[in-house]
Amino acid sequence: MRTLLAILLIIFTLLQFKMWFGEGGYRDVKRLSLRVEKQEQENEILAQRNRELQAEVEDLRQGLQAIEERARSELGMIKENEEFYQVVPGKKNSAENPE
Repeated sequence: MRTLLAILLIIFTLLQFKMWFGEGGYRDVKRLSLRVEKQEQENEILAQRNRELQAEVEDLRQGLQAIEERARSELGMIKENEEFYQVVPGKKNSAENPE
């Protein structure tokens, strides 16, 4: 009877060791759950970016106002019969600003 109890105790100990430290054990599960959490956060950031890009695409499909705004800001385009003024900051007088 003692031999059977000793064998069962050894088997139990080995199973516990495998559960905590072996492949697929507690440590692996914890490590993988942290990776899953990080990936979910990254996925949410990318999903938000996708939603913003989709909204921009819809804006561009819907009307010319978004296209016109983009042409003005990124390409510097102006409408026909429209006047464009560019304000260039003047140079500071060296007497006013001694260095």
